[in-house]
Amino acid sequence: MYRRIRKQLDQILKPVNQVRGSCSGDDHVPDFEPHRHIRLLTFNIQVGINTASYRHYLTRSWQHLLPHRKRIENLDRIAALLRNYDVVALQECDGGSLRSGYINQVQYLAEAAGIPYWYQQLNRNLGQLAQHSNGLLSRYRPLGVEEHKLPGLIPGRGAIVARYGSEDDPLVLVMLHLSLSKAAQQKQLGFIRDLIADYQHVVLMGDLNNHAEQLLSNTPLKHANLVPLPDTAHSFPSWRPERALDHILVSPSLEIRRSEVVSFPVSDHLPVAMDIALPKGYVSTF
Repeated sequence: MYRRIRKQLDQILKPVNQVRGSCSGDDHVPDFEPHRHIRLLTFNIQVGINTASYRHYLTRSWQHLLPHRKRIENLDRIAALLRNYDVVALQECDGGSLRSGYINQVQYLAEAAGIPYWYQQLNRNLGQLAQHSNGLLSRYRPLGVEEHKLPGLIPGRGAIVARYGSEDDPLVLVMLHLSLSKAAQQKQLGFIRDLIADYQHVVLMGDLNNHAEQLLSNTPLKHANLVPLPDTAHSFPSWRPERALDHILVSPSLEIRRSEVVSFPVSDHLPVAMDIALPKGYVSTF
């Protein structure tokens, strides 16, 4: 009996073929067009679970482990939103396990939204039970994309760094999902600060699990010279937003044309959007 149960568990926990993230490749992705403004979005999609009250954390918790027939419907709704943006940062995606019906949600959203480039970062591999991931979707071909594991007592947090434009003076987009622990956030943001220290045009976007005032005054980001959204940009919980946990922070060299928390209550987080223009004279570097 023990051996049979152990064998069944081993089959469930056996890693899916991919041990790292996946990528669409960029053969058919348009070149970056620096003369255009760029529409950015960050969204914690909670693996496609529709959460509309605190009680759903209990009553719908099983959806974090098992498939649900309405998950694809929720992903299709999200994809319809993503069609309006050029670069999208996704958090709490599944890379293809039992709970998602073995669908790589980053790839699915990219294809459903008609966005040609996608990159999935696998941060916590629980085999066929769950493939915890971040995602990048892009209409432009990046110069390069790197993934980084973020430090912390409990592993499983990561960042994706994408560079666009000029090799000598790139636009650098960092997409991440920070830990809940303040101590871990300090280590993780120290790591990020070192990554972006030498760049002039930086966008930091994702679920940062803290308010901008704290992030930019009491963490290693305090000397990064990043511009936040207004303090009133509350994104959590989606059904009654009271906390600003999701952010797009930018360098002063990037003009913010528009920014907003998008009223789109599908996940337990609301998406945050920003429209930025590159600095004057940047086009001439190409």
